[in-house]
Amino acid sequence: MKRSSSIAEGLVAPLFGSAAVDAAVSDTAWLQAMLDFEAALALAEAEVGLVPAHIAAEIGAACRAESFDVAEIGRGSLASGNPAAPLVRALTDAVSPEAREYVHLGATSQDVIDTAFSLIAQRALDAILEDLSVAGSACATLAETNRRTLMTARTLLQPAVPTTFGVKAAGWLVGIDEARALLARVRSERLAVQLGGAAGTLGSLESSGVEVMSRLPARLGLAEPVLPWHTDRTRVAELAAALGTATGVLGKIARDVVLLAQGEVAEAGESEHGTSSTLPHKRNPVRALLILAAAERAPGLVSTLFATMVQEHERAAGAWHAEWATVRELLRVAGGASHHAAALLSSLRVDPGRMAENLARAGGLVMAESLALQLSRGCGRSAAHDVVRRCSEESIERHVAFSEVVRHDPEVRRHLSEGQIADALDPTRYLGSIDALIQRAQDAHRAAGEHP
Repeated sequence: MKRSSSIAEGLVAPLFGSAAVDAAVSDTAWLQAMLDFEAALALAEAEVGLVPAHIAAEIGAACRAESFDVAEIGRGSLASGNPAAPLVRALTDAVSPEAREYVHLGATSQDVIDTAFSLIAQRALDAILEDLSVAGSACATLAETNRRTLMTARTLLQPAVPTTFGVKAAGWLVGIDEARALLARVRSERLAVQLGGAAGTLGSLESSGVEVMSRLPARLGLAEPVLPWHTDRTRVAELAAALGTATGVLGKIARDVVLLAQGEVAEAGESEHGTSSTLPHKRNPVRALLILAAAERAPGLVSTLFATMVQEHERAAGAWHAEWATVRELLRVAGGASHHAAALLSSLRVDPGRMAENLARAGGLVMAESLALQLSRGCGRSAAHDVVRRCSEESIERHVAFSEVVRHDPEVRRHLSEGQIADALDPTRYLGSIDALIQRAQDAHRAAGEHP
């Protein structure tokens, strides 16, 4: 029997990730990221005269993940409580006797693991940001092409006023762009090198500690911290918050799609819909469902990472360890959501005809606010509100079109002409500032693309 060996394999794992993010957070990628730290550390120390240059080159050449057994290192981590210690032993054994005393010089296990997590998060965020860019571009297209596609706006799941699908898509676009900006900031400014030694003092590097710490960021493409952040987990919390926000934004979009795809609504849906094992007629919104599943899972993972911020003195007793699998799973969850969102929005099927039908099926009630506004000019806001409420209730109770009730109401006819009533009940005349709002979203999106 073949056993699953990859984080992306198994019965359900493929549903909740993406190939790019799964590769970035795999055990092999994590191992390579730790080795990248060790190679950069040796080279930085060579630059300040702590390690001979040829020794640093030898250590760097040995830092190849394919040269090590991931499973063996994992088993070895049980003795020390983390995978860095057995990796350092394995790396030490892999170099010449002359080089062994320089491996991992001045560092501690947390330096290796924290820096590695910054690296794999950075690489995973590259994939997530790319998918969010695709999703945002798709929303921008939907907003532009559906500026005047009339539909019913729904508040508390009830028909409210007329709107357009372009405005809805513009709202999705702004959410994605803002979530993407948060993630981009974390990626460029908050994913940092960790180097503090045993207790954050860099004691074993003596007077060269800060200089070595300052040379690592350029070699690894990470930010330089002010101080070692062994128990200051602000950076981890910011990463968690940004990933949770992005997943929540995508979850909102997916919720809208699921509701729009209901058979009774059928205003939009997935082009590549899912099938049922029992009901041949079903068109299940599979990608939207998987995004919603991610949005359900992300808050718990974010909460765990916020809880782990409370750490003891200069090294945490368990809270740091709790971060590892949690950060990796949160990256996977957000990666899967962004991957499915990019595919969903790029091929979203919109049905303007059905939107118009549903708007008409509301019987004109979505124009109640418009009518009250027109009526208030003759009898005041309070009186107009009471008249329109009475007409609305009569329409609902008698199952008669709102427009018919209004046209026969003496109080309405006393203040409004037939033409004014027709204008008040015309949804195309009650779209407010939709064009300006959509344009603002498009302008902000273009500006975000110019200054990512």
